[in-house]
Amino acid sequence: MCIWEAQFGDFANGAQIIIDQFIASAEAKWRRPSSIVMLLPHGYEGQGPEHSSARLERFLQLCAEDNMQVCNITTPAQYFHVLRRQIHRGYRKPLIIMSPKSLLRSEDAASRVEDFTNARFEEILDDPTIKDPKKVNRVVFCSGKVYYDLVRGREEAKQTATTAIIRFEQMYPLHSERLKALAKRYPGTKRYVWCQEEPQNMGAWNFIAPRIAGLVGSLIGYAGREESASTATGSSGKHKEQQAALIKQAFEV
Repeated sequence: MCIWEAQFGDFANGAQIIIDQFIASAEAKWRRPSSIVMLLPHGYEGQGPEHSSARLERFLQLCAEDNMQVCNITTPAQYFHVLRRQIHRGYRKPLIIMSPKSLLRSEDAASRVEDFTNARFEEILDDPTIKDPKKVNRVVFCSGKVYYDLVRGREEAKQTATTAIIRFEQMYPLHSERLKALAKRYPGTKRYVWCQEEPQNMGAWNFIAPRIAGLVGSLIGYAGREESASTATGSSGKHKEQQAALIKQAFEV
């Protein structure tokens, strides 16, 4: 296994030519498969525009013909299983992982022993807290560490029984059948929302929203930062203000 890790995912900008020429298109152009793993810490934590975004949107724009895997992992067990899958599966594809550093020390992002020993990698994770799916009238889709902010925001909005939060651990290739099955689990859903930390012209929104809409048969609302020329603000105070606003928006849009 060969792993290339950036201190921050933003630093992949300097490797964009290599990514375009030898990772995203190598198999299509030269029939050269690769199983390289790229670890690109990605997440909005108030550290500024050079320490927030690994440019998820660029990788998704390069996705076609099952050329690579783009993941944003939220638990240690999922991390373990996606790397294990990378080693043991019978074919080779590049793996892009965008999990931020903050989850390494987050008590919320923990896994049980049985999650390692008696499980597998799940491309899309259902909401483990919903006891009665028939009461759900809103489904919030997300990917990455924003999930944990959404869980806290749902409690503040007093929607713990009526809003389900579904995580996309792997955005490409998209597990369409899994998504359709989860949508059927919540037959009373009136609103679907995609929530992301990135500005609206970045992140997964433009890639994922049309695909979700086609599979669930409904328009998708947006909750996240407004369009921006910069990947993130340089102000810690402004970051917290924006983050609180997008979490609140996810339960109102």
